[in-house]
Amino acid sequence: MIRFAFIPVLVALLLPQTTRAEKTFAERLGWKPDDVVVILHVDDVGMSHSSNLGAIEAVEKGVATSWSVMMPCAWVPEIAKYLKQHPDVDSGLHLTLTSEWNLYRWLPVAGKPKVPGLVDEEGCLWQSVEKVATHATPDEIEAEIRAQVDRAERLGIPITHLDSHMGTLFARPDYFERFAKVGMEKGIPILAIGGHATHALRENPEAAGELRPWIPKIWNAGLPVIDDLHTDSYVWKPEEKTEKLIALLKSLKPGVTEILFHASVPTEDFPLITASSPSRLADAQALTDPVVKQLIQECGIILTTWKELKARRNKAEAME
Repeated sequence: MIRFAFIPVLVALLLPQTTRAEKTFAERLGWKPDDVVVILHVDDVGMSHSSNLGAIEAVEKGVATSWSVMMPCAWVPEIAKYLKQHPDVDSGLHLTLTSEWNLYRWLPVAGKPKVPGLVDEEGCLWQSVEKVATHATPDEIEAEIRAQVDRAERLGIPITHLDSHMGTLFARPDYFERFAKVGMEKGIPILAIGGHATHALRENPEAAGELRPWIPKIWNAGLPVIDDLHTDSYVWKPEEKTEKLIALLKSLKPGVTEILFHASVPTEDFPLITASSPSRLADAQALTDPVVKQLIQECGIILTTWKELKARRNKAEAME
C-alpha cells in the first residue's frame, strides 16, 4: 500500500518531464503516440493469506497485470511457492519499511542490530512513515532494501521491479537516492514517473522539485520510466470501485499509466488486521468484473507489465 500523506517530495519525482512537443515515455518505449498503455497493479502481496488470494484471483481471472510482494511479512512463503509454479507472473518487491497495523506486526529482514533506526519499542518496523523518516539513516534504509532483495532471490521470487510500501522511500531525497542506487546497480526497474503525471500531480499537489533530476538518470541507466501513476482507488467507496475504474480507464491520456489496487479476498481473520477489508474485496471484484475487461478491449487500451517495460527499454537502449 502507498499512503501519500507524508511524501511531499514524491510529487517532485512525478513532475512532468515532457512537453506536448516531446514524446511520452510510452513512445520512447516503442508504442505509438496515441497508445494508452496501462499497468493494473496489486500492492501488499505476501502481507496475508487474504492478500495472496486477492492478487492471484485478480491476475488469473481478471485484468491485473502486475503485483509486488512485502518481503518482511508472514505469508511470503505461500506466494513464493505460487511463483515457482507460475514464473511468468509480473512480480516485483513492495519494499517495506513500516509495519502499520496494531495487531499484526513484522520485523525488518536485515535484523534489529543492523538497522536499529528502523525498529520501534516493540522490535517491529515503525508504524508510520514520519517515524521512519525521523529515526532511520540512509545506510539503514539501503541495508534493509538489500536484505529484502536478497531474501526474494533466496526464495526464488522473480523481481520485475521495485516500489515502496506507504511511499516511505519517497519521504526523503536521501532515501530515494539509495532506492535508485540499488535499482540501477541491479538493473531492476523502479517506480519512477516522469511523463505528464496528470493523476499523480492532482492527487499529490505539494510538489517540491528535489527529485526531478532522477528521471533522466534512471532512464539513462537503462531502466524504464512511466508517464503517470494513479493511487486514489484506495479511497474510493467499495460500492463505486467498478464504476470509478471504468470512468478512469476511459479518461486516461496516452502514455504508460500504473493504477494501484489492494485486491484481497478476506478470510475470517482479515478484518482483525485492517478495517479496509471491504475496500480490498471491492478491488478484487472490480479487477475481475467482465465489464471492465470488455471496456479495455473496446477502448483499445494496451495492458502491460514491468517485465515488458524492461524488455522494451533494453531494445530502445540498443537503438540509442
